[in-house]
Amino acid sequence: METQSEFFFCSGAATEVLKVGSSQLSREEVLLLLIPGNPGVVGFYESFMRTLHGMLGRPVWAVSHGGHCTPPDAMDLVEDGAAAARRDVFGLDGQIQHKLAFIRDRVPRGTRLVLVGHSIGCYMILEMMRRSPELEVLKAVLLFPTIERMAQSPQGKVMTPMLCQLRYLAYLPLFLLSLLPQRVATLLVRLVLRGVPALDPCVLRPVLQLFSGDCTVNSMYLGGQEMRMVQERDNVTIQKYLDRLIFYYGATDHWCPVSYFQDMRRDFPHGDIRLCERGIRHAFVLDAGQEVAQMVAAWIGGSLSA
Repeated sequence: METQSEFFFCSGAATEVLKVGSSQLSREEVLLLLIPGNPGVVGFYESFMRTLHGMLGRPVWAVSHGGHCTPPDAMDLVEDGAAAARRDVFGLDGQIQHKLAFIRDRVPRGTRLVLVGHSIGCYMILEMMRRSPELEVLKAVLLFPTIERMAQSPQGKVMTPMLCQLRYLAYLPLFLLSLLPQRVATLLVRLVLRGVPALDPCVLRPVLQLFSGDCTVNSMYLGGQEMRMVQERDNVTIQKYLDRLIFYYGATDHWCPVSYFQDMRRDFPHGDIRLCERGIRHAFVLDAGQEVAQMVAAWIGGSLSA
């Protein structure tokens, strides 16, 4: 199954799109478009995307966050540094604008979309639907959705000081890591991930991308904004599009704990809001990409036959 990767500037930031299936879309075709978590490196989702395409036979694309990629040597991370800083393209609002610009510039008008979000990608999808109601969204699948109270979550309480006050202290170690030879970096990654027994080999390459430094710096910057800005759940948008939304919460997820799932079920009793019964981790791409893709395909298959 052919996988294609393309690099280009979107909203002035280097962007990677990973495509499984059709790389060119015909008008009114159905596209499954993945909005990643943070870090927004699309290579993490390759097994997930391949399985989705294999089961549904539809094109599956994933668009990185702006600056969350390692572009070719001849390509800078930003087109115009001053303009990127002015628009805050690497921040949370800038990344939402970036996704809308990608759809506007790279997806043919009339394309019917199934949006699949992971973690902060779920927040971005709700914002995209709120800001651009003209998008033809058949379904939106929100996996392990960090759409509210991120700083108050168990993981948020640990990470907020690091991402908001102390992230500059991480820059020197990141720079030193970027100097490691590829072979040493690969051994280090394998050592760090040795606790994941069924590790998907596809994730090794994107983890190594994080050693480039710039990608991780941009990821930490986005994470700091997430802690400050993702507070109240957008109940108005959720209610407006409830019949198109599927939420999937983790039973052991420290970013969106079970209490958040219970609150959602209470506030939206008619919504399609599910709790994982398989022990899948928040970072499902590490070892359960194919399993989650099989579930997603079963949930949305009927929506694609229309």
